[in-house]
Amino acid sequence: MTANPSLASPLPSSPPQAAFQRAAGLLFRIENVPFSRWHTKARIVMGSATFFDAFDALALAFVLPVLIALWHLSPLQIGALIASGYAGQVIGALLFGWLAERYGRVPSVTAAVALMSVMSIACAFAGSFHALFALRFVQGIGVGGEVPIAAAYINELSQAKGRGRFFLLYELIFPLGLLAAAQVGAFVVPRFGWEFMFLVGGIPGLVILFFMVRLPESPRWLTSKRRFDQAERVIAQLEASTPARSLDPVQDKARIAMRVNTLATGLATTRPASWRELFSPMYRPRTLAVWVLWASSYFVANGINNWLPTLYRTVYHLPLQQALRMASLTNVLSTCAVLACALLVDRVGRRRWATASFVVSGALLGLLAAFGTGSAWSVVALASTAYAVMGTTTVLLYLYTPEIYPTRMRAIGTGLATSWLRMASAAAPALVGVVLSAHGIAAVFLMFALANVVGFIAARRMVETANRALEEISP
Repeated sequence: MTANPSLASPLPSSPPQAAFQRAAGLLFRIENVPFSRWHTKARIVMGSATFFDAFDALALAFVLPVLIALWHLSPLQIGALIASGYAGQVIGALLFGWLAERYGRVPSVTAAVALMSVMSIACAFAGSFHALFALRFVQGIGVGGEVPIAAAYINELSQAKGRGRFFLLYELIFPLGLLAAAQVGAFVVPRFGWEFMFLVGGIPGLVILFFMVRLPESPRWLTSKRRFDQAERVIAQLEASTPARSLDPVQDKARIAMRVNTLATGLATTRPASWRELFSPMYRPRTLAVWVLWASSYFVANGINNWLPTLYRTVYHLPLQQALRMASLTNVLSTCAVLACALLVDRVGRRRWATASFVVSGALLGLLAAFGTGSAWSVVALASTAYAVMGTTTVLLYLYTPEIYPTRMRAIGTGLATSWLRMASAAAPALVGVVLSAHGIAAVFLMFALANVVGFIAARRMVETANRALEEISP
């Protein structure tokens, strides 16, 4: 694709205005290129890292039924082990979000993947509760850093039209990673031992690093840092990957001028990233709403997903292999639900989809709490379906959150928002242990149903972002 040089070159004006116009022109060119094999390659490489991020996050759930008997763990110790990884993820989301704004998306996400993979291998050699607790905490720092930066990176490569479908087909790799962890756990743990579960998650992650370091940096991030020549080279590669038509400076003059002016209004390339801007009058309502969405949705999803194998084993006294297989059905349903979300979300809209998912998930969990906890099969049907529905919103938030912040603070805003999922995911397993011991399993599902009510209220305050350019949504 041949670009209009006037869109990428400084115009004869004052130096700040010239840079402003050049940045707007580069961003216009990104929006003008349809999705191509260039996008697909980046999506596959980054998606591979996200796959093993998900695998590592869930691996412990399929190891715990063995460790409970081996190390004589109490419900509180089980909750603490699950929570340790999520506590590390809070730190990782904040640390690597800051690094991504300062040093770039690609080096930061590569470092996060390296840390989580090395620590996964180290977990295989943990010989005690305390050792595994410490290693999962450190591993969580890498796990917490990878997904939000990857989400910001993939969003920044995308054009407005069809961004939801493109991104969620990438993000589908996350529930596939959870599904793989469930299937591998059900097969590997009973036959080869719990240690192999961590090795399967860690070794491939190190291989992926070779491909990650070769990814191009986000051209939107480069533009925001005024590294225009580097951004120009990346965009030229992007344009060369598709036979899309060239820009016509005569026919497109009015459209280009309008678009450049729209982008220029929101660029503010001289403004540095700031945590305080998340709470400015424009962004404070978005920030508070999205924090509640992350916390409530993941409180439900990860609380259910991490405890189900153990509940089947300890509450319903199922054989180990059957318990693991029944738990794996949860992630099969989730993968199907996320695929449906990817295909429909641009048409339905982010706000409508999230609102409906909280209603449906909450109703299913309330029904289970009231009538269904007497049978393991009722839990399989209702809890698994509720998790699958909520799983679409947990994935949707990785699309939505980077959309509501500008490039200068997209990684910071996404990282801080995802820290609430980590805190909620750490709190949920611990609370399940307490509530289960004190009030029984029905109270556990009632607690999850009430969390859906909180999420529904926050979802009603979402800003609709479907089919809008990032610079239009977030000036």
